[in-house]
Amino acid sequence: MIQTKGQFQSAKRFLFLVGDIGQFTLRFFREGFHKPFEWKEILKQCGEVGYRSLSLVGVTAFIMGLVLTIQSRPTLVEFGAESWLPAMVSVSLIREIGPVITALICAGKIGSRIGAELGSMRVTEQIDAMEVSGTNPFKYLVTTRVLATSLMLPLLVIFADTIALYGSFLAVNIKGAVSFQLFFNQVFETLEFSDLIPSILKSFFFGFIIGIIGCYMGYNSKKGTEGVGKSANSAVVVASLMVFILDLIAVQITDLFYEL
Repeated sequence: MIQTKGQFQSAKRFLFLVGDIGQFTLRFFREGFHKPFEWKEILKQCGEVGYRSLSLVGVTAFIMGLVLTIQSRPTLVEFGAESWLPAMVSVSLIREIGPVITALICAGKIGSRIGAELGSMRVTEQIDAMEVSGTNPFKYLVTTRVLATSLMLPLLVIFADTIALYGSFLAVNIKGAVSFQLFFNQVFETLEFSDLIPSILKSFFFGFIIGIIGCYMGYNSKKGTEGVGKSANSAVVVASLMVFILDLIAVQITDLFYEL
C-alpha cells in the first residue's frame, strides 16, 4: 500500500512537471516573438553557447569518428566489404550519432550552465529585482538563451559531423592508403539531402528543448545554494532524457518518409 502511494506521488509530480514545462514553453512563444528584441543579449548567448563549445564538441567528434571507424573495420573485412567503410560510417554519423552525441554534450555543458546561472540569479533575487524595476526578466533571460541554443546547436552538429568524418578518414588510413579525395567522393556519393536535412531539423529541436529545460529549471529554482545545484543537475538529466525521446520520434517520422 505504501509502495503504491509512493508510485502515485511520483507519477503526480511527473505530470505536474510536464504541465509546468508546457506552460513555460507557451509563455516563450507568447513573449519571444514580440518587440522589443534583445539582439545584443541573443548574440552574446550565441557566443556563449556556440563558440565556447567548439573545442569540446570538436574533440569528442574527432574521437567518435576515429573509434567508430576502427571498431567497424574488422566486421566489414570479415564480410569482404571493407570498401563500404566510408559510406557506412558517414551515414551513421550524419543521420544519428553526430546529432545525438552533440546534443548530449550540449545538454551537459550548456544545460547545466543555464540552470546554474538562472538558479543563482533567482536565489540572489536578481530576477525579482528586474521585475520590480519594470524589466521583463523572462524575455531578457529565457528567450535569448532558448533562441541561442536553438540556432547554435545545428551549427555545432554540422561542425561535429565534419570533424568526425575527418577522424574517420585518418582511421581508414591507419591500415590502408586511401586518398582524401577518394574517401570523400565515396562519402558524398552515399549521402543524400534526405540524410542531412532530417539531421539538421532534429538538432534544431534538440537545441530548443535543451534551452527550455535549462531555463525552466533555473528560473524556478528553489531558495538556497542547494536549489542551484538541483537546478543544474535536473537540467542535465531531463534535457538528456528529452533528447532521446525526441530522437525516437524523429526516427519514426523519418522512416515514414523513407517508406513513401
